[in-house]
Amino acid sequence: MLWSDPEDEPPKELRDMQNTLRRLGVFLALAMLLAMIVLGVS
Repeated sequence: MLWSDPEDEPPKELRDMQNTLRRLGVFLALAMLLAMIVLGVS
């Protein structure tokens, strides 16, 4: 690797996949929290 090489930028597909996985993780956490509340109330 030379000092003049361009910076390593992850490809667009990889970044899109990471964003999707992050959103899915947040959604999953919220869904589990909601399920705990519903199970706790009933």
